[in-house]
Order: sequence, then C-alpha cells, then structure tokens
Amino acid sequence: MSAHDQAAIDARPRLSRLEAAWVIARRDFIAVLFSRAFLFFLIGPLFPVLVGGLAGSIGSQNNKQAVVTEVGLAMSIEDNAAMIAARERLGQRLRPAVPSLSEVPEAREPGFEAGAYMEARRGNYAAIVTGTLAEPVIVGTERQVRRWQGAVELIAAEATAATPLAFPQSSSQTVTSSAASERSTRIQTATAAQMVMFLLTMLLAGMVLSNLAEEKGNKIIEILAAAIPMDSVFMGKLFAMLGVSFVGIAVWGMLGWGFWAIAEDAIVTVTQTNFRVLPGPAVGWPVFIALAIAYFSMAYLLLGSLFLTIGAMANTVREVQTLSMPVTMLQLMVFFLAAASVTSPGSTMELLAVGFPLSSPFAMLARAAMEETLWIHAAGLAWQALWVVLLVKGGSMLFRKRVMKSGGAGREKKKRFWHRRSKELEPAQ
Repeated sequence: MSAHDQAAIDARPRLSRLEAAWVIARRDFIAVLFSRAFLFFLIGPLFPVLVGGLAGSIGSQNNKQAVVTEVGLAMSIEDNAAMIAARERLGQRLRPAVPSLSEVPEAREPGFEAGAYMEARRGNYAAIVTGTLAEPVIVGTERQVRRWQGAVELIAAEATAATPLAFPQSSSQTVTSSAASERSTRIQTATAAQMVMFLLTMLLAGMVLSNLAEEKGNKIIEILAAAIPMDSVFMGKLFAMLGVSFVGIAVWGMLGWGFWAIAEDAIVTVTQTNFRVLPGPAVGWPVFIALAIAYFSMAYLLLGSLFLTIGAMANTVREVQTLSMPVTMLQLMVFFLAAASVTSPGSTMELLAVGFPLSSPFAMLARAAMEETLWIHAAGLAWQALWVVLLVKGGSMLFRKRVMKSGGAGREKKKRFWHRRSKELEPAQ
C-alpha cells in the first residue's frame, strides 16, 4: 500500500452518530426479520389469544347459567295462576325488573316446607313465595329476599287488584348524546387504547433484551463498541427492534383482517350482542390512530432503552431475567397510574402520570381520547423523545464504564486495538 493510499484512508471521514445508528438499525432489522425465531415469535401470541377467547366464551356461558332470576311459587293453585298472570302483564312493561315465576312441583307433596326445601338445595330457584296474595311470604337467602321483595309485592298487588293497573302512555324524545354519556364513552375508548398499547409494549419490548444479550455473549458488541459510538449502537438497536415490532403488528393486523373477512357476520352479531361499539375519541379517529402509533413508539423506545441497558449489563440469560423483573413491575405500576388517572383529567395524579416518562405515553393517549386539544401532544412527544435520548446516553455510558471498562485500562485496550489495526495497514517495507 502506497503512502498516498494510506493518507486517503486516514483522511476518510468516520460515520456520524446518526449514520452509525442507521447502519446498526438496518443490520439488526434484516437479521431479526429473516431469522427462524421471528416466525415463532409471530405465531406465539396467537395461542394466548385463542386460549383467552375460549376461556372468555366458557366463562360467559357459565355466568349466564349461574345467574338465577326464577322465583318459585308454593301457594294455592288459584294464587299461583293469578301471580303468573299478573307477572305476564307487568313483564311487558317492567322486564327485566320482575322475575320469572313458575310453580314448584314438590309444593303439592304432603308436608312440603319451603325453608327446608331451599336448605336442601333442591331445585334452582332464587326464592320461593308461599302464603297468600294478601300476605305473601318470600323464602330465600337475605340477599335474594332483598332483591325480589319489591317485585313480588308489586306482582301480588297486581294479582289482587279488581282491575289491572292502568299505565299511562308516555312519549319519548331522544338525543344523540349528552355530556355525561360522551364522557363515559370516551373513558371506555381511552381505557381500551391504553390496555392495547400496554400489552403490545410488554409483548414486543422483550426482543431488545435477548438481542443484546446474545451479541454480548459472542463478543460482537465489543467489536461494534470499538468501531462505533456506543450510544449509536444502542439507538440503532432500539429503532431496529421498533421496526420489527411494526412488522409483527402489521402481520397480526392482516391476520385479524382476514379472520374478519371470513367470519364478518358472526363477529358483528357477537359484537352487537355482547359489546357496544367503541365510541369515537375527542380528536377523531384518524388523528387518534396517528397519535396512538407515535405514543406506542415512544413507550417502546422508553421501555426498550431500559431493557437494552439491562441486557448490556447482564452476563447470562438468568441475570437478564432477574434484572428485568423490577423494570417489568415498574411498568405495571406506571400503567396502573396512567389508567387510574383517566377519570380525573387535570388532577395531581393525572399530571404526575403525564410528566413521568414511562407513564407519559399512556396518559397522553388517554388525553387524546378525552380532550380535543392538539398542541399538548406535540409537547408530550418532545418530552418523551428527550427522555429516550437521555436514557440511551445513560445506558451507553454505564455500559462503557461497567462492561467495556472505558477509562484507564479500557482506554489502553482500545488504544492497543487501533495501534494493531494501523500496523496491519502499513505498507510492507
């Protein structure tokens, strides 16, 4: 190599921090995206969703069967018929305030006693009515007696009346919304958005831990640290994992869209039967979705920067799991803080959730659902981005001091490395 070539090499500018971060991000993104582990990562969350759906449907069915609203009748034949007829008349107006009534077949047996019948756990009645229409007696637990006493008395009064009760014909006037209903429905949107973002963040941020711990084990991180500023390495890895996360979310979204296209009628029927349509946020759906993407990115980068520092400090997988547990518990606490402050905007708790970096994305997303003000979101995103930079800087400094031993022997080691590299590039004499 001639002296001119050596001078050209020495004069070649080094990569800037942003360029170095882009190189690391592109390298890690491609490496993770085309690995076999990423395929299993995409498949993994589908099993909990399937199990959760089955458990939810079974639990809903069990709850329906567990709720008993049938009251037994153990009166005379005439009184039973009068009570059932009165219940049918009132049920047209007051359903479901009045219970279902049916005769207890065992009441015709000699020596029947309603209290003993209930104590023996026979039948499936919430309570049993004995006595007469003028003096009905309700037999059941204290809770069920308090629940149905008024309804039974109303039915008995209807049954003993000479003429059926005359209900006035009312008219109605509906409005599209009110202040109370709008606030209530927006709270539902805010809570649902926070929950989805929290689950995605916790599910996807763990990739940062495994990625850096693996490279630290095979010494790749030391080679990168010798050639590129450590904060650029951290930032590149964070954005690479963020890009991989968006790929995963896109894949899951396409699978969900495909499932919707196949079973749209059934999903719509179940949704209308069991759930209400999610109401619109205050800023509108297009802006809310854009803010949700931005706040998810910030939540991921904030949590990922902590996980990245933990992965850089740990030497084994066991240490990674041990050190990551406090951060996971902290994230749960800040999520609960943000969720608890949804119903009290402007309070001290809500301002604390907005100001604390880890809970700020969740609290600000709730504000987007509750309030129409937009400029505050620009300030919130800038505040969170500042903390991402500070956490990355702090993590890289801690890694250099504690792991790479920068300063003293660490600087001498790096100096010897570059001296050896320059010797290799010198022209042969």
